[in-house]
Amino acid sequence: MQPTMLFWLLCLAIVISLFSFLAVAIWAKNRRLEREAYYKNENLKKIAEAQGPSANAALEFLREQEKFRAVRHREGLKLGGLVTVAVGLGFFLLLRAVEPNHPIYVVSAVPLLIGLALLVYAYVLAPR
Repeated sequence: MQPTMLFWLLCLAIVISLFSFLAVAIWAKNRRLEREAYYKNENLKKIAEAQGPSANAALEFLREQEKFRAVRHREGLKLGGLVTVAVGLGFFLLLRAVEPNHPIYVVSAVPLLIGLALLVYAYVLAPR
């Protein structure tokens, strides 16, 4: 077998392995999320059927979980915005240093503006 043919077969095997692994990993994650949603729904049914102070405490706990999830989502948006702005600034500096005479550095405006949009949404528009 020729070395180039062997190289491409190896690359093909790696790509097939990668996508097979990703398919199984995504399936497992979706299965776990589905199972968690099912158990949460079952707990909500039991809480709705129960009465008394323990039911109120359980409902309060579920409300706190929902608030915590919203805060985590908002913090994730902030982090994503900051990272994207940093990537845009890095591209700007790199492209400006590589080609100072050509305005190719304008390409860095894309990640910079995406990051700014994420930050504006996270700080101003996101539901609290």
